[in-house]
Amino acid sequence: MNTRTSCFKALFLIFFVTSVTAQYEVPVPQNTYSRAQISLNGNWDYFVDRYEAFFYDFVRVPFDSVGGGRLDFAALDGKAKNKTDRYEYAFDGAKKIAVPGDWNSQSDRLFYYEGSVWYRTLIDAPQMEKMGKLLLHFGAVNYRADVYVNGKKAGVHEGGFTPFAFNIANLIHKGQNSLVVRVDNKRNRSAVPTDVTDWWNYGGITRDVTLIPMPDSYIEQYQIQLDKENAKQITGFVKMNQGDAEVTIKCKELGLSIKIETKDGKPMPFTVSIRKKIEKWSPEHPKLYDFTISSDADSIDDKIGLRTITTKGNQLLLNDIPIFLRGISVHEENPIKGRRNHNKADALQIFDWVKQLNANYVRLAHYPHNEYMPRMADSLGILLWEEIPVYWTIDWKNEATYQNAEQQLTELISRDRNRSSVIIWSMANETPDIPERLVFLKKLAAKAREMDQSRLLSAALFKANLGDGNYTISDPFGQFTDLVSFNQYLGWYEGTPDILDAANFTFKQNKPVIVSEFGAGAKAGFHADQMTRWSEEYQNYLYQETLELMDRMPNLVGFSPWILADFRSPRRQLPGIQDEWNRKGLVGQNGKFKKAFNTLKDYYSKKMKMEK
Repeated sequence: MNTRTSCFKALFLIFFVTSVTAQYEVPVPQNTYSRAQISLNGNWDYFVDRYEAFFYDFVRVPFDSVGGGRLDFAALDGKAKNKTDRYEYAFDGAKKIAVPGDWNSQSDRLFYYEGSVWYRTLIDAPQMEKMGKLLLHFGAVNYRADVYVNGKKAGVHEGGFTPFAFNIANLIHKGQNSLVVRVDNKRNRSAVPTDVTDWWNYGGITRDVTLIPMPDSYIEQYQIQLDKENAKQITGFVKMNQGDAEVTIKCKELGLSIKIETKDGKPMPFTVSIRKKIEKWSPEHPKLYDFTISSDADSIDDKIGLRTITTKGNQLLLNDIPIFLRGISVHEENPIKGRRNHNKADALQIFDWVKQLNANYVRLAHYPHNEYMPRMADSLGILLWEEIPVYWTIDWKNEATYQNAEQQLTELISRDRNRSSVIIWSMANETPDIPERLVFLKKLAAKAREMDQSRLLSAALFKANLGDGNYTISDPFGQFTDLVSFNQYLGWYEGTPDILDAANFTFKQNKPVIVSEFGAGAKAGFHADQMTRWSEEYQNYLYQETLELMDRMPNLVGFSPWILADFRSPRRQLPGIQDEWNRKGLVGQNGKFKKAFNTLKDYYSKKMKMEK
């Protein structure tokens, strides 16, 4: 075989192995959070495969592809049987790494690392007598995960912030089993997000890993919500993963008990009238009802708030009552510990700051956050904007890129469609107004509406400068959203805060308006006069002037300043000030509030009094 033929074969095999979905991958059943499960969290073995020599052979053919060799798991999981054995990779004697967690904050040598890291844990097989499936569930892995059980490939998943699962019932055996995961966080042009972002590319198994025993036929998806047209009715659907089944939905407090006949594993819609008074979920009254969804083979409980979110002209209505979103944006990062958030304590810290700010609304930027977040928001009465990382400029013409974005959107909506706190699905952030991007986003919006018509759609758009201090939103994608949302940085990237006094916004769209970002950088503890950049005083002056602009902005129903807390970003290099941190947080890297925190807190306090 000549060199050209060998290279062609290698390229074909790479395409083949990355294009075929593994046979063990299954749609993630909704509400795994409430199911009986076995945690695999803990300290795993790991080694760094910088040259990816354990995954590819020397002509770049994956060892686990058709026509390739095989991964030497016997060597990885065992020891030399005699003195002539040769292998160059082994987990025995390897270092340990915490799962969940990012590798950047756990090892100095991995702080900047982008590439492949191999993880392993040894697990005991659970009792499976009454269960047909055993789901290996990952909350998230950034970015690509290749998963192997006892040396056989369970599957591949791409996307750093959404859950995925594999049925490993046929891969596991009695006694001890080996679970190996290759994690690859390299940025690339065709990924979602693309290779350029403004946040840290934390690598690793960043969320919980669990085993979930399941029956062969189980409740895969369901949605329970208040009917937007009739507040005395509950509507929704239920879907089994396969076959026909009779599904019962009960809520004792509402006197609800209905039976639904499902067919062929397809979604079955339902509408039912409720005689008792329904207490509607709201930030002031975050009422959650206990629902049970069951079939002969499966049963699951969920706490669901009943509410509607709609628009009427330029008004945003929660339960048919106008509402103002007193918001803030957040990244999934702990500024004090300098790492990716990965537990309930991290989520509670964020929401504690949000509550102290007198906010009722949070933009979860720029990707799906841990499931802890919307569930806590449900119980705390905090409204949420959720989005996928279609961020800046991605590979708009690449069909594989679109499919990846749609997959992430589907996984997010499937996970959180019953969270009453979530009121907005966002399709993108700060993307260029070009034809191919509009086609891309319209398809995403259509998919979101197909999956969930009970929430609003938006995107963080750019403003248009009309000159002489006049601005508008002219992005054509605004025609396909329910809200006009945009980012603006007058006084920071454009002029200084004193220009805000003459700024004026007009909107042709008769829709509610949200300012999805504004802000300025400030290093916590650096004080100077209000015109000295990077000082707390400059940031505070910009907030004061921007809040006056907000008061005179037409159609405004809320805003989410950028951002709650400082976060790491390799784009931010200024020595002594940024030091690879985005300093626009109202909470500093040290956990202390900057001056602008109290300015926004006081503004929101006045808003609350006005609303009463």
